[in-house]
Amino acid sequence: MIGRCGAAALEAVLPWTCLACGRIQGGPGLCAACWSRMPWIAPPQCVRCGTPFDVGAGNAARGRICAACAGRPPVVAATRAALRYDAASRGLVLGFKHADRLHGAPVFADWLRRAGADLLPGAGLIAPVPLHWSRLAWRRYNQAAVLARHVAARSEVPCAVDLLVRRRRTPSQGDLSREGRRRNVAGAFAIGRRWRDRLSGRRIILVDDVITSGATLAACARVLLDGGAAAVDGLAIAQVVDPVGADLHPGSAAPTDLSSTLP
Repeated sequence: MIGRCGAAALEAVLPWTCLACGRIQGGPGLCAACWSRMPWIAPPQCVRCGTPFDVGAGNAARGRICAACAGRPPVVAATRAALRYDAASRGLVLGFKHADRLHGAPVFADWLRRAGADLLPGAGLIAPVPLHWSRLAWRRYNQAAVLARHVAARSEVPCAVDLLVRRRRTPSQGDLSREGRRRNVAGAFAIGRRWRDRLSGRRIILVDDVITSGATLAACARVLLDGGAAAVDGLAIAQVVDPVGADLHPGSAAPTDLSSTLP
């Protein structure tokens, strides 16, 4: 009762606002108007890369993989995101990533839990894509680690924030070509010391805020698979959806429309 009274008093002083437009509302998350314009990703979608199929595909597309994944299976076993990364969702992601809007983390974690409902059961560990220590010191938090902790708390899967370390600070991926992205993150990650002999047979879910080309996820996955992990999946708030595929599908074209807006 004391807790409920305290929460009510705090809400009276600091009312809930929409994560997108800032409008005062009765609870956390998005207002009805912003919710309706968000580019949600939902089935039917490729069970590997998560790319949504045409709505007209209906039930016939459920459980299927896209042509790109069929032609060359990605390193990451399965990828899921709650939203397409576009003009409507960009502000949510970048505000959380750079503007200290961490109050949205519980809401985003709920979205990730729903998006990854087919991945979370049976997962051995949830872990964030790591930041280099110098970038972490500058930003003061790793948004992927914040998400990973909240998702883990909601799914009862152990969270290992130190599963991976970033050995070198890599330049921004935004203006790089597909091949440049791969070279940029090649060799940048390593398994954390206390996890080096504890990955055998585990299925790992890597959490990040946004998946652009998939190069970072793929680089992390290769390290974990070499370290004995049984499989690696990816989970993010948003994903750049490219009809051809990108680094999630090695050898295909990289998206060019939104990558330059990513930091």
